[in-house]
Amino acid sequence: MKIALKPLAPVLALALLIAPVHARTPAVAAPPPLLTTVEQTLAAAPAGSRFGLLVTTLEGEVLLSIDPDQRFIPASNTKMFTTAIGYAQLPLLQQTAKGTGVRLETGTGGTTDVVLHGRGDPLLSSADDCKTDCLQTLADAVAAKTRVVRNIVGDDSWLPDERWSPGMSWNNIVSRYGTGNSALTLDDNELVVKLAPGAVGAAPTIQSSGYYSVDNQVVTVAGKEDKIEADRVPNSRVLRLTGTVGAEVAPLTLRYGIDDPAHYAAWRLGELLKARGVRVDGAIEVRHRALTAADDPENRKGAPATLPTEPAMLAELLAPPLAENMVRINKESQNLHSELMLRRVARQVGSGSIADGREAVRQLMTQAGVPETSYDFSDGSGMSSYNRMSPRAAVGLLSWIARQPWGMAWRDTLPIAGRDGTLQSRFKGTILEGKLFAKTGSLNASRALSGYLTTKSGKTLIFSVLANDMPEGTDSQATAAVDRALVAIAEAL
Repeated sequence: MKIALKPLAPVLALALLIAPVHARTPAVAAPPPLLTTVEQTLAAAPAGSRFGLLVTTLEGEVLLSIDPDQRFIPASNTKMFTTAIGYAQLPLLQQTAKGTGVRLETGTGGTTDVVLHGRGDPLLSSADDCKTDCLQTLADAVAAKTRVVRNIVGDDSWLPDERWSPGMSWNNIVSRYGTGNSALTLDDNELVVKLAPGAVGAAPTIQSSGYYSVDNQVVTVAGKEDKIEADRVPNSRVLRLTGTVGAEVAPLTLRYGIDDPAHYAAWRLGELLKARGVRVDGAIEVRHRALTAADDPENRKGAPATLPTEPAMLAELLAPPLAENMVRINKESQNLHSELMLRRVARQVGSGSIADGREAVRQLMTQAGVPETSYDFSDGSGMSSYNRMSPRAAVGLLSWIARQPWGMAWRDTLPIAGRDGTLQSRFKGTILEGKLFAKTGSLNASRALSGYLTTKSGKTLIFSVLANDMPEGTDSQATAAVDRALVAIAEAL
């Protein structure tokens, strides 16, 4: 393991030597050097865990490093790169981009089809309490124009059909975290199932929209715990629930992924039209744009991408400004919205493909001075097990962001230790509560934390700590070791 520590300034070294010791500690014992403390703290993690760490000043002075050039699976630290591209290339505050649209299309024999067009808006909603960016608005427009329609078509050809990135684990697809990506996104592309325990020995009650057929094999048992498993064959609309739920468990709201979001959005529009008295005589259909070789910028060789043209719409929504969505992506670690952010950038520079998004990342990292050998991304959210990143790459990006005019606005999208987002329950009661702003990451024996922290002396530092290869079931122990190490660094510096 390659380890390097910059020599401490004389004043700091002296401060460490004369720092007070705890009660009942022999007077001759002095606190160990910071590097040793951090090493020992991380070594307390489960055997087999692998760590990389880099801490620098805002000016780039390296203070502490442990394998800073080793590459790790970064999990949701990937979202730092995606949102940085968004801040660098997209208008975040203006509500000018076209969102979802709807039009009527004359079919065979003079019949009327309804075509719902997606344009990458992640916030389209059909919730009963929807106030803005509502599918109901488009349903009202159709109902005001015609009372009988044939087919309802979900058209997501604004982007090529790449619903999952390379390296997405198949077992995550059924979950809300692995839901399909589509230019036509509705309700976060999640199916909501509400489950309430029954009597002991009986099945719980199930409520859902009806889009999936729910095979309920869950059994109610005594107690306060639930152990519910979900299973669904890809592209199937049969969701099987198994396991147990305690009779004393409060009603649960469960969320599952949707494989074909364009189909779901068209189906939901059909339900809204029926509720408005519109007769639907045909089927729910989809129009996808197949991924081709031309969607790879290497194959285009500098030529502009060919994008489909759209006819005039009967009605369309404006996509909400992206700034608020950036907060949700980083603080909540919202996978789908991050993927759509990458694809929105990709469509601005090319065809909207993942390959175009990867090229946008490469160009941004080159601009930031981060070498290509220090990272490799296959998606925009961090769900891909193919992604790799070194601590030095993360710190390089964070350092570059801090020098941008939008750097502080971007930092404000990060979770705050002990206060909100995915760091709400971490660092409570420590010197770093409210003083660490960082992106978390969690995936398949991988944990990551990268961002900015304020030390005891008031210095702002940039850091990245990556952990991989923890034995199954020990992720929380590795996370705790990382947190203790960062607290030790903040206390010493």
